[in-house]
Amino acid sequence: MNWKNDLTRTLKIHYPIIQGPFGGGYSSITLSATVTNLGGMGSFGAHHLSHDEILTLNNQLKSKCKGTYSINLWIKNDSYNDFSNQDFEKTKAVFKPYFDELNIPVPEKPVLTEDHSYGRQLEAILKAKPPVFSFVYGVPDESVLKECKKRGILSLGTATTVEEAVLLEDAKVDAIVATGFEAGGHRVAFADEPENNLIGGLSLIPRVVDAVKIPVIAAGGIADGRGIAAALVLGAKGAQIGTAFLACEESNASHAHKNVLFSQKAEKTVLTKSFTGRLARGTDSIVAQETLQDASRIAPYPIQGLFMRPLRNAALQQNKLELISFWCGQSAPLIKNKTAKELFTTLKIETESVFNEMADIA
Repeated sequence: MNWKNDLTRTLKIHYPIIQGPFGGGYSSITLSATVTNLGGMGSFGAHHLSHDEILTLNNQLKSKCKGTYSINLWIKNDSYNDFSNQDFEKTKAVFKPYFDELNIPVPEKPVLTEDHSYGRQLEAILKAKPPVFSFVYGVPDESVLKECKKRGILSLGTATTVEEAVLLEDAKVDAIVATGFEAGGHRVAFADEPENNLIGGLSLIPRVVDAVKIPVIAAGGIADGRGIAAALVLGAKGAQIGTAFLACEESNASHAHKNVLFSQKAEKTVLTKSFTGRLARGTDSIVAQETLQDASRIAPYPIQGLFMRPLRNAALQQNKLELISFWCGQSAPLIKNKTAKELFTTLKIETESVFNEMADIA
């Protein structure tokens, strides 16, 4: 099987297998470097990091990676500016019973720092010059993308609809990740509310491929070689895999999270805003179910995520996992490998097997 195509040539990788970026501390340098050094592209979610932390991160990745890697950011969103202290009191009232159950105090409204702002993070990306700057939740300003090209930084945007994909191509990004609603973690829509953009990958990928001329990477619901082969047949030039890599021992997910991904709990996933303030797919939980009707009282990102962090930590420490939604895609039940090297090797073998079988049929 010939793995070379427009995407591998653009990214200078051997295999069009991309490790999904995990924000919030779930990424690890070891995981990103392992995928990159095996011939794919490792990624690191950095939206929670400060300017200086991103510079340090890039130096570490550069020293460990023998090929292309990406650093991922979330595009600026100022919706939290209109969220008042009075609004936050309503949020506290909704979630207080869960903090009480864990016997921990209900936090006060988090204070946001300028050093973690999107603008400062962008400054770090341009200064660090990683091989690839990937992003979600929008399109960077034209000046930012022009500066990336001047500095030799490739750009990789994410779309949940055809409309978003066209906006990204018009902005002259180098490639597009088309992510179906099966994906674990956050629904990264930006042209409309995410609840209105829940399109499955089987429908989304060929429509995006038909609508743009730059390479498309399929994401969402891909956890084995059959998924990669399907994505390539649908016209994508590569596949981004998140949950299966998150389950590997090299990721920075907790042991409890990894155990859940290999358990029956991963059979059912839900979309919830309760843990971060943005719609995300994770395993079912008491908090997700009981707060469905209180969506209007959930604080916006990043306030909700900072507010809920002590609850998540306490629930893990006290082994009250029923209170937590663990990020998880719909294809988690297909996961079988526990190390990144095993997974990457299996993905290659399975994909090649599918295409060999197709050739035999033909």
